[in-house]
Formats: sequence, C-alpha cells, structure tokens
Amino acid sequence: MYDIKWIRENAVAFDTGLKRRGLAPLSASLLALDDTRRAAIAKAQASQERRNALSKEIGKAMGAKDVALAEQLKAEVAALKELQPQLEAQEKAAKAALDEQLTAIPNTPKDEVPDGADEHGNVVKSVHGEAPEKAGGRLFGQNFAPKEHFELGEALGQMDFETAAKLSGSRFVVLERQIARLSRAIGQFMLDTHTEEHGYTEVMPPLMVRDDAMFGTAQLPKFREDQFRAGDDHWLIPTAEVPLTNLVRESILSEEELPRRYTALTPCFRAEAGSAGRDTRGMLRQHQFEKVELVSITTPETSAEEHERMLACAEAVLKKLDLHYRVMTLCTGDMGFASQKTYDIEVWLPGQKTYREISSCSVCGDFQARRMDARYRPKEGGAPRFVHTLNGSGTAVGRALIGVMENYQNADGSITVPDALVPYMRGVTKIEKA
Repeated sequence: MYDIKWIRENAVAFDTGLKRRGLAPLSASLLALDDTRRAAIAKAQASQERRNALSKEIGKAMGAKDVALAEQLKAEVAALKELQPQLEAQEKAAKAALDEQLTAIPNTPKDEVPDGADEHGNVVKSVHGEAPEKAGGRLFGQNFAPKEHFELGEALGQMDFETAAKLSGSRFVVLERQIARLSRAIGQFMLDTHTEEHGYTEVMPPLMVRDDAMFGTAQLPKFREDQFRAGDDHWLIPTAEVPLTNLVRESILSEEELPRRYTALTPCFRAEAGSAGRDTRGMLRQHQFEKVELVSITTPETSAEEHERMLACAEAVLKKLDLHYRVMTLCTGDMGFASQKTYDIEVWLPGQKTYREISSCSVCGDFQARRMDARYRPKEGGAPRFVHTLNGSGTAVGRALIGVMENYQNADGSITVPDALVPYMRGVTKIEKA
C-alpha cells in the first residue's frame, strides 16, 4: 500500500512504475481524491474552530447581559453542531474512496527488474546442474522414456487421484505408504535445513486468519476469489507467508531485533479460481498442498541483501537433493501483486521435459508493512520507520516431491530415494510397488 504523501511528492516516479506494470497513470486521480479528503478535513476543522470562537463570544455576550446576541450565537453553534456529523461523514467517505483505490494498486518494481508483459519476459539469472537425461545424470544410459509423476505414483499404487476426487473433488490427491512418507520426509528435511543451517526460527502458526491478516499481506481485497473462506470471519491460509509476516503487525521493533527470520511447514489452501483448465493432471496445481515458507523482516538498508540470502537458502535444499534447476528473475508483468522484485526457482522435470516453478522469493519493501503498520525504531534515534518484508518458499513440498519422483525414477518404475532423504525414510533407499 502506498503513502499518498509520497505519491504527491513523487507523482512521475509513481506513474512510471505503474506503466512498467502495464497500468495507466493514476497519480492525478488519486491526488484528486486526496484533495477531496483534505478539503473535507479543512471544512470540519474550520467548523470546529468557529464553534470554539462562538463559545467565547457567547460568554462575552452573557457577561454583558446581551441576551439577544447570546441567543443568536447559540443558534449558530447549534447549526454548526448539527452540520458536524455531515462534515465528518464527508471526510470518512473521501478517505474510504482513496483507501479503496490505494489498496488495489500493485507494488512498483525495482529499477533492475526486467520489463515484460508476461512470463516470456523473464530472464535467466543462473542454472544449476544439467538435465539428468542429457548428460551424466541418473537417467542417462538407462534407455527408457521418463514418465510423469502421476504415471509413476499410480503405477506404484501409492498416488490416488480417483479416490481423492470422490472425497473432495478435483485438484486433490491421496498419497499412501512410501510416497506419503517421502512427502513427509521432504518437508522435515527442508524445515531442519532452514532452522539448523540457515538460522530461521521455526513457527507453528494458525491455519486460519482474520481479514486484517489477509489484507496485511495483500491477499485481500484483490484476490478474494482465490481464497477459501472459513466461517464468517476467517480464511484458510493460502501460504504461511500470511501468519508469519503478520507476527509483527501493529508493532514497533527495535533495530537490534532485526532481521527476524521465520519458517513454517504448513498445509496451504488455494481456490485456484483463475487457473481453470491449467495443470489438471497430477499434483502441480492443488487446492491443498504443503509448503515450507521463509519470511524475513528487515530494515530498508538490508532488504536487498536479505533477498539474495533467502534465494540461496531455497537453492540449498535443491542442491542437497541434487536436482537440476534454474533461477529466473521475473519481469514486471509476471511479478506478484506485493512484490518489488521476485526470483523464481524452476526445477527440471524429465517426465514433462520442462522446467516448473518450485520456489518464489520476493522482496516487498514497505508495501506490506504499511498495510500491517509494522515499524522499527532506528538505533540512531528518530521517528519509527516501516520495516521491509520478504517471503519465499523453501520450498513447495508437493512440487519437490514431483521433482524427486521424476528425476530419481528408474526404468522399472521404482524411485530411488535421494541420499539427503534416506535418514528421514528410516533407511529406505528405493520406493517400489508393494
């Protein structure tokens, strides 16, 4: 969310940022709404000041025993008092109209973010390893066509989409036996890596949050249709980013407390309202999935460095799993609503013969902090400042499971367990049909 004072002082920069997002200039219309709000405030203040002045004049008239003048002044005070609620309502309506506009505007991109209309404008930042079926990898020389994860899981009798559909409808899955354990192992492995090696604090947050929390991280109001409502005043979390980031809402931290780094392994719930017909086979796009989330709360001066650090933490788990992936810098047209800059990590899937996103790491500047009123007190003194927030997946458990299954598959349909996961599988080194 934006500070209208900043927009007034930086109208050209604001409109330029929106243009890079593919949006028309909005500063003029926003400032007009703000002018209306300021005029309503001025009227209300002038009315109150007039009432205060009249009260003094009434006292003087009463002291001079000028009853007629006193009654005349009282009548004017009464009229102003009756008008006051209308003026306050005008101010409230003007503020609501301005806030409604401001909350619907996405964050402006950093200067170094590449311009582009959609995913075709994304830029490769780095590549790790090689596709295993191309040279020297696990599949090389086995002389078989790699299968997709759902083909492998169903053939093993441990991935059941049909029964899940009977229970819950489309975009759900039932995992069983060793594949279920493998999924659990992946989540625990990632969580242990981030807490024990990367210094994140483990959190077990609520899975339901109120409107204010969803608004704070910008899921509401714009993306209401993508969420699952739980009762009258709660939402199922679409990602642990929501409760983790909101841990600092409506607070003033000391600079010495920063950065704060949180991680959580939680179920996530998404309606996927805007993805009809996309990735209908398999586990790529589910209504319910698990993810290890990373959230950082930092100062403005350190947020760019923290972004690179978060990316490295997410990459570390994929390197330990020995998965081939690439890092993409998202262009202006493909970034999330609250993001200033985003890196996507895309893992190679031999069965699909393509890269698919497995992690997204974003720096949001003070965009979310303003919505949450999350600030810190600088150690050199002065007024509290808004913190910067970052979030990333470290990584999506279901998509990591897909990556492991497809990259570690064998010609006989079995799946080799990556070395890093064997301790979490109690020594099991291969998943075979029961």
